[in-house]
Amino acid sequence: MFYQLKDRVRRYRFAKACKGVLQASPVAPDASSNLVVLSQVQHKDVLLLLLAVKSFARQVRPRTICVLNDGSLSANDRAVLREHIPGVNLLELAEFRSAICPRGGTWERLLAIASLVRDHYVIQLDSDTLTIGPIEEVRHSIECQSAFALGTWNNQKIETMRERCETAKKLAHQTDSHVQVVAEASLDKLDDFESLRYVRGCSGFAGFARQSFTREFVEAISGQMQGAIGAKWSEWGSEQVMSNIVIANIPNAIVLPHPKYADCHKMQAGVTEFIHFIGSCRFDDGNYARLGAQVIARL
Repeated sequence: MFYQLKDRVRRYRFAKACKGVLQASPVAPDASSNLVVLSQVQHKDVLLLLLAVKSFARQVRPRTICVLNDGSLSANDRAVLREHIPGVNLLELAEFRSAICPRGGTWERLLAIASLVRDHYVIQLDSDTLTIGPIEEVRHSIECQSAFALGTWNNQKIETMRERCETAKKLAHQTDSHVQVVAEASLDKLDDFESLRYVRGCSGFAGFARQSFTREFVEAISGQMQGAIGAKWSEWGSEQVMSNIVIANIPNAIVLPHPKYADCHKMQAGVTEFIHFIGSCRFDDGNYARLGAQVIARL
């Protein structure tokens, strides 16, 4: 209860500081682009989404923005999205479910990407992200049709599954039971383990080249992992493991340079241009609101 109250107070302060995003110009789609941006959104994050999308589109203009409704969006939320994101494509979770993959935990989002990627370059953009400067690496990835992952440490590279599996097994022995560690420690149970790659990225910001993967690939890996770790695979965080597998096995995929692209724990003033304000530090120190207000002033 205390956390909920604290969250409401912080969100109120953030909304007060960043309400100017509602007066900023709507997103201007680029009809010549093949880029689709997708974000799964809940009611309380609509304002955050507008800031995420408008700040991103200031640097890279997409053709279309798709919003995947988590089930909580109101009629007013939809109206606001249509006003600020012309041509927004509103999608529902039920359209992207699979009997083989877990439900919830953003799995429907990944399956939506698998559908959209048949015809478009797709970027998954979390609502709690903020683009504050040039992101040439993202633009280059789109132009070259190469995938990208948001990394978590400096000089990070895509690795073999064997490398990540061996590292995870050491962590698993230290009683870390998070689904990501458990799944990574079980990568050697996958049929094509020896030929597959992995990246320990964050699925909050990820790029998928056109025709780079299929729903069938996701379902095949998910089914094998379900067989390896059982019900654990249905816990929150498993989708990020699957997203990491997908990206790592797309030819010429890259890890975005860190800390130019970083979360709010590791961002560095004067260096970081794209920030993921993850829950554990989202509203700490007022950085999100302060930087958001600065971006809004330039929109």
